[in-house]
Order: sequence, then C-alpha cells, then structure tokens
Amino acid sequence: MNILVMTAVEVERDAVLRGLHNCSSFHVGIAGVGAASAAARTATLLAAAPYDLVISAGIAGGFAGTAEIGSLVMADEIIAADLGAQSADGFLSLDELGFGSSRIQVDREWPQRITEALQSAGLSVHTGPILTVSTVTGSTATATELSKRIPGAAAEAMEGYGVAIAAQYGGVPFLELRAISNPVGPRDRSAWRIQDALQALQSASNVLMEVLT
Repeated sequence: MNILVMTAVEVERDAVLRGLHNCSSFHVGIAGVGAASAAARTATLLAAAPYDLVISAGIAGGFAGTAEIGSLVMADEIIAADLGAQSADGFLSLDELGFGSSRIQVDREWPQRITEALQSAGLSVHTGPILTVSTVTGSTATATELSKRIPGAAAEAMEGYGVAIAAQYGGVPFLELRAISNPVGPRDRSAWRIQDALQALQSASNVLMEVLT
C-alpha cells in the first residue's frame, strides 16, 4: 500500500516519522492548520501521486469522560462541527440547512483493525466522532454545547474534515487518528501534556506501520 499521512505541523510530522522508521510505504505531509489548508494541500499531493489510503493524524483535545489525556482516538465519523449557521433556536448544521453534509463516515474496516492492533500494543484508544473546528473550544459552555449537540464526540481538532473532503473527492479511503494532549474546554496551558500526546502518536504510528504494510 501507498499511504499518505497528513499532519498539521512539523512537530506532529516528526513524531509520526519516528514511529514509522522510514517505512517506504508512507509519505508524511504537512497540511497546515485548519480545514481549508488541509484540504488544499492534501488534494495537491493526491493529484501528484497515487495513494491507497489517507490518514489525518496529530494531537487534539479530548472530551472529558470519553478521551483522556495521553489516550488515542480513532474516528468513526468526522464532523465539521462549526460549519453551518446560528439561529434563534441554536446551531444549524449543513445537513439541517440542506446545503450538503458536515458529516463524513469513515470506512469501518480499517478503523476496527487498527483499533484492535493499538489495544493489543497496550495503548489506550477510543473510537468515536472527531470534530473539526475553525476555532478551538476555550470554555466549558462551548464544550458542553458540542457534547450535547454531537453525542459521543470524542476529540476536537482543526484539519480532519479538510483532509477527508480531499480524499473523498479523490476516491481514496481515509482515516483520522488523534492523540489527546488536553481536555476540550477552558484554555489552560499548564494542563497541556503535549509531549505525552506526541509520544502516544509516535507509538500509534509504529502500530500503523505494522498493520498497513
């Protein structure tokens, strides 16, 4: 298989590369921050070479009680959580507006196989929806609203929907895998454990290499 892994920034890319041990089946690209940049850069790479699978990978915020710091989340659905419209009755998604869908289902085969392999390797992993947002959540009120609006929401990041859209238009299967560095909610940098999340991402990348090659 030829596999494209997209990370937002270099520190995530480096963690993935350490886990992959220079495996020639993988190409690791930089998506940039945000769904628009991720979609454009992923589409450019997909147009330049054939790939069998696209993975959006990196660190993320985890929803309390579902995905704890240092754990992993494998998406079963990728949701553009703030793509829609505000109304007097609350947020309206693209689906509710009739303009398409802000939800992208992930193929079931690969997430199940990878999740089982991660668990066998002793890593803590949860499967659930990963939200893509343009503005990272910074309050308890917003975290609570997202949890109520999207039951089971496990993690929040900024690129997955963009990567998935590019892969979907290119006809390539896609996944999203995130390592949790902080809880979704009030912005408290002292509580972030980025190095722990990067280590989990590195370990997960090693498992990806074993499963996919």
